[in-house]
Amino acid sequence: MIKKLIRKILGVKKTAASGKSGKPVAPTVLQAREHGINPQLVSANAIRVTQTLQDNGYQAFIVGGAVRDLLTGVKPKDFDIATNATPEQVKRLFRRAFIIGRRFQIVHVMFGQDLLEVTTFRGSSNDEAPKDEHGRVLRDNTFGEQHEDAARRDFTVNAMYYDPASQTVLDYHGGMQDIRKKTLRIIGVPETRYREDPVRMLRVVRFAAKLGFKIDAATRAPIAVMAPLINNVPAARVFDEMLKLLMSGHAMACLQQLRSEGLHHGLMPLLDVVLEQPLGEKFIALALSNTDERIQQGKPVSPSFLFASLLWHQVLEKWEAYKATGEFPIPALHLAADDVLMRQTDALAIQRKIASDMRDIWAMQPRFEKRAGKTPYKMLEHQRLRAGYDFLLLRCASGEIDAEIGDWWTGFINGDATQREQLINSKPKLSTGAQTAKKRKPRRRAPRKAAAAQE
Repeated sequence: MIKKLIRKILGVKKTAASGKSGKPVAPTVLQAREHGINPQLVSANAIRVTQTLQDNGYQAFIVGGAVRDLLTGVKPKDFDIATNATPEQVKRLFRRAFIIGRRFQIVHVMFGQDLLEVTTFRGSSNDEAPKDEHGRVLRDNTFGEQHEDAARRDFTVNAMYYDPASQTVLDYHGGMQDIRKKTLRIIGVPETRYREDPVRMLRVVRFAAKLGFKIDAATRAPIAVMAPLINNVPAARVFDEMLKLLMSGHAMACLQQLRSEGLHHGLMPLLDVVLEQPLGEKFIALALSNTDERIQQGKPVSPSFLFASLLWHQVLEKWEAYKATGEFPIPALHLAADDVLMRQTDALAIQRKIASDMRDIWAMQPRFEKRAGKTPYKMLEHQRLRAGYDFLLLRCASGEIDAEIGDWWTGFINGDATQREQLINSKPKLSTGAQTAKKRKPRRRAPRKAAAAQE
């Protein structure tokens, strides 16, 4: 108490080195010849951040998934830095640095478009940290020493620290051994760690599918029972984790793993329905396969397209239901989209921009069937044409609609003025829905003259 009062009066802030004392755990130190990390795979900006911190008297290491990927010979997409400098001390060393986070403060250091996340070593779990009624930690900004930080990390393979300057890896929990065994093992008591942060159950599924690792038996055992705790996590965090899962480059494997662990309930309950329908299963498999392929090739992927694909068959089912009640096709589609998005927004907190783009993709589908007059030319000006067209091709490939429609639009989009005119005049085959609409007889109205005569 007295020490805290003195610090407050003098304006001295508690540093990581003065965190909770505990018996230090000596890490296994792996030299370059033992871990085999290729320095050329390390981000120049990550080296710049660690060097700047070290030059100013702080400890600094690349940590987490980046080290795990480097140890498996994969170039990481993101580099996280761990240090004993406080967020304020880190911020002062870099021109473009921003402190963010409520649950635990971190610093985003920017170099152009490159973002690096810098975290201060976390201290031992604080029993006084605010928690919800289920034991989930709401806020914990306790700083500590490196061995405490390692104990606070989720899995052994994510609890290793790489120093680019000395090219050494510090391994506190046998992570290197687990990498060699291709095993995911949580640090500490699994039940306690999942209760602290239920999102860890989603993370273990994502890592297992992405890395091709098996989940340690003790780590896996509580998941089926504790899965409902995910319902207590803010929807925005669940959405963020689902996005990482779907954009891992192994999306289908992740979803299958989710189902096998019983984690899909409450996240995307429609998967149970969709994956049991042959047409829906093929459609989603194609969508996720295309997504995985693009990610593995380093191409951009639209979250809007991804979620529009996953939710399409629920929209389709409701669309048909509304039309069956006598609603006109276009209004029926908008009503169906409203129903589906309202339900999923509650479960996944889909961002407004993503939801808007999803609506556009869905709304374009009936318009693709109108291939006469000026409509096709107007479609070329639509800002979401590419996404809508790719979605159309997905529907064709899955057998949902006639492949001839996709071929026609491929020719129209890629053709010159003459070729487009020829396609417009070629009288393409009408879809089943269009043929039905054509057969409908217009309502007869009495001629005006006749009506006047009757009066």
